[in-house]
Amino acid sequence: MNNSVIHLNRVVVTGMGAITPVGNSVEEFWSNLKNGVSGIDRVSRFDPSQFSTQIVGEIKGFDVSKYMERKEARRMDLVQQYALASAQQAFDRSGLKSDSLDLDRAGVVVGSGIGGIETFEKQHAILLNQGPNRVSPFFIPMMIIDMCVGLISMRFNFKGPNYATVSACASGAHAIADAFKIIQRGEADVMITGGSEASITPTSLAGFCSARAISTRNDEPQKASRPFDKERDGFVMSEGAGIIILESLEHAQCRGAKILAEILGIGMTADAYHITAPAPGGEGAIKAMRLALKDADLVPDSVDYINSHGTSTDLNDATETQAIKEVFGEKAKKIPVNSTKSMIGHLLGAGGAVELIAAIKSIEEGVLHPTINYEFPDPECDLDYVPNQMRKADINVALSNSFGFGGHNISIVLRKFAR
Repeated sequence: MNNSVIHLNRVVVTGMGAITPVGNSVEEFWSNLKNGVSGIDRVSRFDPSQFSTQIVGEIKGFDVSKYMERKEARRMDLVQQYALASAQQAFDRSGLKSDSLDLDRAGVVVGSGIGGIETFEKQHAILLNQGPNRVSPFFIPMMIIDMCVGLISMRFNFKGPNYATVSACASGAHAIADAFKIIQRGEADVMITGGSEASITPTSLAGFCSARAISTRNDEPQKASRPFDKERDGFVMSEGAGIIILESLEHAQCRGAKILAEILGIGMTADAYHITAPAPGGEGAIKAMRLALKDADLVPDSVDYINSHGTSTDLNDATETQAIKEVFGEKAKKIPVNSTKSMIGHLLGAGGAVELIAAIKSIEEGVLHPTINYEFPDPECDLDYVPNQMRKADINVALSNSFGFGGHNISIVLRKFAR
């Protein structure tokens, strides 16, 4: 009988970066979230007049020259530019220095649901109109999802585990979960992780319109994303990136890093039910939350706050509410549950990462951002959604949910760092 004890490293967050529809830094993003500022508006990148949905959450005022030479940027899709910019922010805030790291034990895992679709559309048009010889030699590197990860590793010379995760709207959260486990198992000391998405293009918008998954509240863009509200009519498609730095606690403490939060556990499941609809009763979501709590060695009563998936779709919001009530029982109505998507829309593969950053800031500052546009209570959604006004709260343990088309479910448990 093997009586050996497996040692698992504690894993902490030491840096964060964000490019979002409400701010191109963590500070701006968080300030606007607290103040209930919406980043949703009419599409400006192309003429949306023929589309049933004409509103999105676009990145505004992004200056790529802060992060790279413009010649370099022209060889990247926006999804890669957002990922690199967020990674640079997170790396700088963490205080890490590549020349003082064991680079073989420093890795990158970043997710994206769609990747470089703007590049795909433009190059396909060139193929049709000008012929194959006019297609860019950078087409493939600019399009493929894993190039966000490759470029980040090249920027910082990280030579450890390096790959992308793809699980639709759960991609960024799955990346963070994998990075967490890699450090926990002792296979790396430092990981850059999160998600990036830049899919506001005519084809993407047309596809979501045809699927009737997104809001058509074109006359009131800033009121279109309304999670858990009875008048919700679909999510709002958005873009951006969220990147965090994870380290083993020992590594972070040895270099005197400021620790922002600790990741405790993750739970991952599949609905195995439908390509877009959640399983009845939230079966997969229930299991994901329970597995995350088990992995964190916590009981449901330990959770002080939930950052929900909260998409503003009829099925998701009701099903997630039902799942939370099943997992937390009588305490469910006492736990604040907010939706970051009410202000930034749905960043698809980047959503889980950006929302985890919001949860970390909530723990750090003791403040819950509001779920805006909550005006008409839905009998099927009867929890405390922190409606319309931010709230002070002492948060020790938080849980963040992400669910994706295809039935992907993931929950991440984090807490205020305690020695």
